[in-house]
Amino acid sequence: MVDTSVVDSDAVVARRVRIVVAAILVPLIVGAVVLMVVLWPGGGVKIDSYQTSTARGEVTAIKACPDPKDKCDLASVKLSNGPEKGQLAPVQLPTAGGAAIPVKVGQEVMLGVQEGAPLDQKYQYVDHDRTKPLLILAVIFAIAVVALSRWRGFAALIALAVTAVMLTRFILPAILSGSNPLLVAVVGGAVIMTIAVFLTHGINAESSIALAGTIAALGLTVLLGWFFTKFSQLSGFAAEGASAAKSFAPDLDLTGLLVAGMVIGALGVLDDVTVTQAAAVWELSAANPAASRRELMSAGLRIGRTHVASVVNTLVLAYAGAAMPVLLVFAIQDLPTLSVISTESVAMEVVRGLVGSLGIIAAVPLTTALAAMAVADRSRDLVATPEPTA
Repeated sequence: MVDTSVVDSDAVVARRVRIVVAAILVPLIVGAVVLMVVLWPGGGVKIDSYQTSTARGEVTAIKACPDPKDKCDLASVKLSNGPEKGQLAPVQLPTAGGAAIPVKVGQEVMLGVQEGAPLDQKYQYVDHDRTKPLLILAVIFAIAVVALSRWRGFAALIALAVTAVMLTRFILPAILSGSNPLLVAVVGGAVIMTIAVFLTHGINAESSIALAGTIAALGLTVLLGWFFTKFSQLSGFAAEGASAAKSFAPDLDLTGLLVAGMVIGALGVLDDVTVTQAAAVWELSAANPAASRRELMSAGLRIGRTHVASVVNTLVLAYAGAAMPVLLVFAIQDLPTLSVISTESVAMEVVRGLVGSLGIIAAVPLTTALAAMAVADRSRDLVATPEPTA
């Protein structure tokens, strides 16, 4: 196994990376943090007309509604939270034919609460309560990550928690409060990546180069996303939930929100690609300290080509999978392929997938070039020379 710590501790590498950090990373990170402070939503962004109280409970019994004309079932639900915790409340349920997923005795359900109404009219069925299985899945995921990656895996879980906080406490509230969605996504994405890369991989020369490549590729993704969204005349209304979001936030820029989604969606894959490329060049330099910039670039790009070929396919398939219901409808209608692609709901996913893929493709040469410049010929001046004879 090659020890790459010798590359990080090399004086030549340290000097070159300091230049990159001072010239690129520090200004970008400081600018992102300052903009985040400026854009941070000052107050709550809740919309009173859309706020509802919720409750949870366990279904203890189900019977048909008293009136046969009502196509419903009546459930007794033992409330598990709220001021009436422990009490049995009657809740009307849609029948198996009218419900997406039938409700059965013993299952946990989520309920809407109509404040001030009598108990027999107060609670309405909303959906199944999936808190328990999701928590179990999250615990299994965390155990698997830590078991395989140990302390680095634990750091990755903390970075994941930071990402969740940034999304729920900054990015979404800032967009709802009226800030430009694209600017918010870029600022939030830059801060997320800075914390994630340094927390997971440590503050060192290799991770600094990887972060610089990530931010450079992120900037290109933003430009491409904005240009092709405008060029393709995408309004953003075809996105799931867009109409509802617009009705509660009339000033919301759906086009900017669409591009912001492309940026956030590409972040995780960009991180994967840039960290891998930086690590590959570091390994190459550790194995051959005198390797030139051209040699490191050539070898690094050969590794990157294989990585990109699989990652790009993954990203495109992920977006295609999200659009499966829409694609299924078009398949049923048997429309011409060009007509299907030109519809906004499909064109939006095409632009998302291809723009994200272009950002990933660009990340490989960008990061490889930065890494090669940092470590090329790093120890040529240390090649042994004949000692003078006495």
